[in-house]
Amino acid sequence: MKYSNFAILLAIGLSYTACGQNTIKEKQISTPTSKKQQTMDVSKITDSQVKQAIEALQTGDKSWYSFFIENPAMTDDGNKVDFKSFFANALGKEVFLSIDRVENDGKDIYGNFKAGQWGTFPVFFRFHKNTEGKFDRLDIGQDK
Repeated sequence: MKYSNFAILLAIGLSYTACGQNTIKEKQISTPTSKKQQTMDVSKITDSQVKQAIEALQTGDKSWYSFFIENPAMTDDGNKVDFKSFFANALGKEVFLSIDRVENDGKDIYGNFKAGQWGTFPVFFRFHKNTEGKFDRLDIGQDK
């Protein structure tokens, strides 16, 4: 009799343990292990080159540079900056979170921007094309 009571208690104990393991597994499965990546909508951008450039910026793709002349002029909040140095630090780290409006035949982009260590704020990007269709100037800044 002692043996059968022990067997019954052991079976009940193992049953509780198994149930507990099932519950833990169910919780692990239902809990997401990674955040969903959000894709920013670029459909409002009507200039195809600007759209492609912004897509490259969003993904940190070095093809970003191919849309510009060798040494484009650039301003950041009205201050002249070196385009290549600026994007050497920003590309792949700074992105638009939203495109709120597009003006100037699709070359002026306004939206919410995540600027790395500087935080998130509304900005504008104004692309200027030369006669060959490359961007020769980019003005960026906070949209007030």
